[in-house]
Amino acid sequence: VQLQASGGGSVQAGGSLTLSCAASGSTFSLNAIGWYRQAPGKQRGLVAAISSSFHTNYALSVKGRFTISRDNAKNTVYLQMNSLKPEDTAVYYCNGDGYYRGNYYFPGGAWGQGTLVTVSS
Repeated sequence: VQLQASGGGSVQAGGSLTLSCAASGSTFSLNAIGWYRQAPGKQRGLVAAISSSFHTNYALSVKGRFTISRDNAKNTVYLQMNSLKPEDTAVYYCNGDGYYRGNYYFPGGAWGQGTLVTVSS
């Protein structure tokens, strides 16, 4: 699967953004997809993921503020981000070809190009 992330931008704290991850390939509906982020000087970490059966999980830092969803008809996964905080500032990447084991998403080898989210206080 090939992925393209979009929707990043600059917002003030408390604002909202929606990221999109568009995928190519006829097997998209069978793919689990994850959103990751990487802030300057920090490691890339999982933000949220969604399985082919629409099971979702979230990092504790975003639970209740972010929502991941998918539209298989459009081959797209979304990340709705509300109540944004300055610490959410990062480059956000979507990941595909991963898999779930239990409640944990393990990334695959397909990465989108990243989209920058900047949250100012």
